[in-house]
Amino acid sequence: MWPAVWLSAGAALTLYIGAVYPLLLAVWKFRCLPPVRKDMRGLPTVSALLAVRDGEQFIRAKLESLLALRYPAGRLEILVVSDGSTDGTDGIVESFADRGVRLLRVPGGGKAAALNAGLQHCSGEILFLTDVRQTLDPDAAAHLAANFADPSVGVATGELRYVGPESIGEQADMELYWRYELWVRRRHSRIDSMFGATGCICAVRRSLVDPIPSDTLTDDAVIPLRAFFGGYRVIVDPEALAFDYPAVEGAEFRRRLRTLAGLWQVSIRMPELFSGANRMRLHFLSHKFSRLVLPWSLLLVVLGTLALDASPLRQGLLAAEALFAALALADAVLPRKSQLKRITSPARTFIAMNAAAFLSIVVFFVPPATLWRTTRVTIRR
Repeated sequence: MWPAVWLSAGAALTLYIGAVYPLLLAVWKFRCLPPVRKDMRGLPTVSALLAVRDGEQFIRAKLESLLALRYPAGRLEILVVSDGSTDGTDGIVESFADRGVRLLRVPGGGKAAALNAGLQHCSGEILFLTDVRQTLDPDAAAHLAANFADPSVGVATGELRYVGPESIGEQADMELYWRYELWVRRRHSRIDSMFGATGCICAVRRSLVDPIPSDTLTDDAVIPLRAFFGGYRVIVDPEALAFDYPAVEGAEFRRRLRTLAGLWQVSIRMPELFSGANRMRLHFLSHKFSRLVLPWSLLLVVLGTLALDASPLRQGLLAAEALFAALALADAVLPRKSQLKRITSPARTFIAMNAAAFLSIVVFFVPPATLWRTTRVTIRR
């Protein structure tokens, strides 16, 4: 009996997460808030805050991108917080001093600590958080800031696009997943709010930002969620764009591990996410927390299948599960341009990303700082 229960429970959870909830979200029309009243006139003052450690490869292009933002003169300030950089980052930033860029050096304490230090030096009404690698559309800051004409908005984030020709393998799989994620964010934003922001293009009312714990793994979740529970909306503006390079093969696993470890961290530190205080509780459980649940539901399916009595059903399920695993393993040895990659690569990526989700519980056993790694990317000229 129990094997059938495990199998049924795991299959039901997996089906709900992967198919039922996306369909529900697509037709959702219940309790949607009015569209955000965006106004490009009379834009507020903005402080662009960039925390960086050893970013000399990207910092010059990033600062040029920030300085190229089309924003009213005198209403945008740029502050770079160097988190114990030991390469040429500080020197490059200093070379932009005559163009209004300020540098704040702090001992290496992690991104959260660097942001906390930078907050004390930001005077703008809106805090624009960004990262070193991604460049920005010239109108990105103006589009984000325009959303704060609506008093219900506490956080506005933009959309991240990948640059270069069409990718293959894991890169293509993750870009496809990211397009799905963008769709979900638009839907959540239309209903009420998202549960986080895109860290490289996020604007928030300065009055809503307080220092965050120095071991925070996902500042782009903690800061927006604080605003959300303060009664404000967290919305996405598809007109505000940032551009990034795709991660190199295998690097996405480490990024996924850190992000989901951060989701565990947020879930423990903000129990109100699971209470009636969360206006979007169903959507949080179905889309965000489900990422942590999915590998366990898949494990229930496998264990339930193995524990079943011998039967054609058991044999068929075992064959299907073994075939999926074989496709994932085959992907590692297939030539890069093989047509079979269209099947094997998604299988491998699916297993790798769920393995990262499964291992994300390590955040409860190791210092969070050990999960930080610089994401290596494929730079496309």
